[in-house]
Amino acid sequence: MSLRESLESLKQVDLNDLDLNNVGSWPAAVKVIAGALLLVLVLALGYKFHLEDLQTQLSGKQQEEVTLKEQFSSKAFQAANLEAYKEQMKEMEVSFGALLKQLPSDTEVPGLLEDITRTGLGSGLEFEEIKLLPEVTQQFYIELPIQIKVVGTYHDLATFVSGVASLPRIVTLHDFDLVPASKDTTSKLRMSILAKTYRYNDKGVQK
Repeated sequence: MSLRESLESLKQVDLNDLDLNNVGSWPAAVKVIAGALLLVLVLALGYKFHLEDLQTQLSGKQQEEVTLKEQFSSKAFQAANLEAYKEQMKEMEVSFGALLKQLPSDTEVPGLLEDITRTGLGSGLEFEEIKLLPEVTQQFYIELPIQIKVVGTYHDLATFVSGVASLPRIVTLHDFDLVPASKDTTSKLRMSILAKTYRYNDKGVQK
């Protein structure tokens, strides 16, 4: 059958006469067109459900490749600088050890109290109170609070604070409170201050 004859036969086809239950009786031209449409539908569905899934997998692999390259680059940099890191760790250990030596041990706390008292008396102050408060445990260190109340002139108090800050052991000063020592004079002041020293907590926080 020629193309012209096929086209002529298509013009004579009434779609209402086509029986879906008996495809074999359809005209040849209709069968060809139906087969072509079916092929296009199958290819479209194949792309939809198969090729798109492959495209998604490909995108995932490409992203994974980028991530792996970044990880490789980072690890390669770390490996190239490993010796430098080791040297830095050694320096940090030395510095950390030097800092630990500035933290008093339990047996050194009485001596630290004597140093603070000596510094205050040497500055011309009168001590009203100096006492240890309960320890405060942190993750890497333990705070040893010391409550101090002294009376003296402003200049003497400043000398005392400077002297405590210059002690060989680490001592920090907090919660300053200055008031006149009496109503009759303003030349002397009463200072309440919280001093904190520290010791290394080698056991961590106890839970």
